[in-house]
Amino acid sequence: MAFEKRADSGALFKNDKKTADNHPNAKGDALIGRVEYWVSGWTKVGKNGIKYQSLSFKAKDEAKPKHDDEPF
Repeated sequence: MAFEKRADSGALFKNDKKTADNHPNAKGDALIGRVEYWVSGWTKVGKNGIKYQSLSFKAKDEAKPKHDDEPF
């Protein structure tokens, strides 16, 4: 059975392509409010020594920023 996207949910998978410490430990996607997002997750350690997950969301259809030397 294929993975079914459900409203207001998503999934993260281990990032097997991580080559640097600042790369996310996990990557995936989510469907929130009818908008699809790329999701990245980092395992971090708080000041109290407890591990937690830090997440970043980026809309899949978000335009990539232009460089100063590119035309409008």
